[in-house]
Amino acid sequence: MEDKASLLTGSPAQLTPTRRSLLAILACVGTTIVATPLLGYLDLANIVMLFLLTVLLVAVKLGRNAAILASILSVLLFDIFFVPPRFSLAVSNIQYLVTFAVMLMTALITAHLAAGLRQRAEESQRREQRTQALYQLARQLAGTLTIGQVAEIAQGFIRTQLAAQSAILLPDEEGQGLAAVSRDESPLIEPHLALVALEGGQLVRSDEISGLGYAPLYLPLRASMRIRGVLAIRFAESSPEPSADTLSLLETVASLIAVAVERLHYVEVAQASEVRMLTERLRSSILSALSHDLRTPLTAMVGLADSLFLVKPTLPPTALETAQALHEQAARLAGLVGNLLDMARLNAGEVTLRRQWQPLEEVVGTSLKLLGSALAGHQVKVDLPAELPLLNFDAVLIERVLCNLLENAAKYSPPGGAIELRASQMADTVEVTVSDQGAGFPAQCGDDLFKMFVRGAGTSGLPGSGLGLAICKAIVEAHGGAISADNTPQGGGCVRFALPKGTAPLVEAEPQ
Repeated sequence: MEDKASLLTGSPAQLTPTRRSLLAILACVGTTIVATPLLGYLDLANIVMLFLLTVLLVAVKLGRNAAILASILSVLLFDIFFVPPRFSLAVSNIQYLVTFAVMLMTALITAHLAAGLRQRAEESQRREQRTQALYQLARQLAGTLTIGQVAEIAQGFIRTQLAAQSAILLPDEEGQGLAAVSRDESPLIEPHLALVALEGGQLVRSDEISGLGYAPLYLPLRASMRIRGVLAIRFAESSPEPSADTLSLLETVASLIAVAVERLHYVEVAQASEVRMLTERLRSSILSALSHDLRTPLTAMVGLADSLFLVKPTLPPTALETAQALHEQAARLAGLVGNLLDMARLNAGEVTLRRQWQPLEEVVGTSLKLLGSALAGHQVKVDLPAELPLLNFDAVLIERVLCNLLENAAKYSPPGGAIELRASQMADTVEVTVSDQGAGFPAQCGDDLFKMFVRGAGTSGLPGSGLGLAICKAIVEAHGGAISADNTPQGGGCVRFALPKGTAPLVEAEPQ
């Protein structure tokens, strides 16, 4: 009776098949012992109900196989102990055979339905537990701040729910392979299978390498924008073959990890962008404030240096040389402050383009005149085709671009070196190229040359602040064009910028 009580109240989830069968036998024997004293008071039909009740309880508690055993054993015990002649398998009335058949069929059907109901209840409970676990996993991943925390939470979930080892693989900084987020309990990784899963976006499985300690299962971390990495899984050697439900659970976990990794990526991008914006804003504010505060005294210094040449009587030659040096340095510093102010205005978007349809030749000629002294020691070659169309640009700003490029070419070219300025028509743009015969640009700089305060290697002995190309880039891009720098095959630097053609207005010829 104690065994029967434990059967009715205990939890048999951890019972072995042998113990289940033994409990089913004890339940049928216990029912026989209980029903024997009631034989004189109850009809055989009522005693059959007791055995059917026992079969139902066995099916609910112990499963289908134990219920089938209880059904057959109940028919035998009912025949031996309750059907005359008792204590034998003989039957005095042929009608009891029908009773046995109906009892066995009823018991089997009852056992099947009860066991199926129990199995569905267990599956439903298991799904509910996994759903709750996935909800907790999603909530924990939503609060992570680093990739390491994502790996720790995900590996803990997989270890608890599936008794498996796992590793999160993310592309390295060079984009050449995958690197595991370091954890001590991570399994060995087969790099080729991981790359196949990353590039193909599908689950990759190879059970042959599982016995060698490698993870046999690789799931892509597929996020909304792209695949962020790979989740590697290795089950314990004693674990059964992963079922479809297990694979579905792992795919859900991989999706949650991918969402967390993508969220951290965009948080990092947003923070970096915000830092860059604040840095540029602060830099522009400082440049603007300094340039405004310095422009007035520098202008006064240039004027005072010029006035020294007009003093009567004339100053001694030594004093005039000092005044000339003062004038040059003050003018150079004033130009630097002007560049700073222009750069601050361009970055702040405060410059309004005064565009007009005009020929490029006029701006080129004006720029060459302004740089007459700076270009005096160089051979300047200008190639402007006669068929160049009118362009819609701000003449003052484009003149500033040409002056900066020509001044840089003269600064970095050897004495007497040639400087070439060419223009050519493209499909939708007009491209202007300024090249020299100097040392050229460093190959590793690239677009960094057009950033503020960036100068090429070997320029420490030359005057300059690294703002010229940055100003050119800002002006050209404000006109809807593009600018780039490279080296010519013959040696030397080459800067080219393109301005859009647009649709020029028709110019009517004047009558003769």
